[in-house]
Amino acid sequence: MTSSQRHQAKVALVTGGGTGIGAAIAGRLVAEGAKVILTGRRPEPLEAAAERLSARAIAADMSAPGEVKAVIEQIVAEFGQLDLVVANAGGHGFSSVAETDDESWRSSMAANLDTAFVTLREALPQLIAQQGSAVIVSSLAGLFAGPNVAGYTVGKHALIGLTKSLARDYGKRGVRVNALCPGWVRTPMADAEMDEYAAAAGIASREEAYRKVTANVPLARPADPAEIAAIASFLGSSEASYITGATIVADGGAHVVDLPTIAFDGVL
Repeated sequence: MTSSQRHQAKVALVTGGGTGIGAAIAGRLVAEGAKVILTGRRPEPLEAAAERLSARAIAADMSAPGEVKAVIEQIVAEFGQLDLVVANAGGHGFSSVAETDDESWRSSMAANLDTAFVTLREALPQLIAQQGSAVIVSSLAGLFAGPNVAGYTVGKHALIGLTKSLARDYGKRGVRVNALCPGWVRTPMADAEMDEYAAAAGIASREEAYRKVTANVPLARPADPAEIAAIASFLGSSEASYITGATIVADGGAHVVDLPTIAFDGVL
């Protein structure tokens, strides 16, 4: 955490704030002076995170327009304003196109795209009034495709388009919007993926699985959630006042690796 008060007197909404990256971002914003509201569909981890971080929890499905509208109205009624939205909610979509039925596809889009779209649409009047900003948490999957993650990949790609559209249309009204694309981060979701990978590949431990999946990443490790939170905090602050419509990649350098040259490592 930091002693900086860069978000003093701000009110911030973090979707998907109960665990992982969302909880880390919320903690960072609280430490920097913001009043933070966490939303998510699961009340138990959400309320636990809010108590731990001295934040406010409101359980809601942020892909449902009625619920989102009620959340925004409650925030304004309690705090009088909304200055920053971190659209972090996501998940679902872990199958190939041929194996994705209609219901699974809709669930993927709802979790990964609709949560951000609906939240920001409903929050825009407040962000315009406050000359505020938004950070949309996409993923390295918003730039590249992994195996058998069609819904997740398409939804995360679409978030970058949403970021650009919002930045283009609302910049002249004082609103900044940027996308943040993390690579592997040590979160409960990533831990579960490492455990599944380890079991399937005959790898002895979660740590060894993390080493395997980051072996060709220049920094050769996953991120800590606090590292992603620091970037989100910066993007949402006045220190980033001339940055909008940007896609910030935080992946330890994975996106600079030319796949066809990996075979040359240690040989030439």
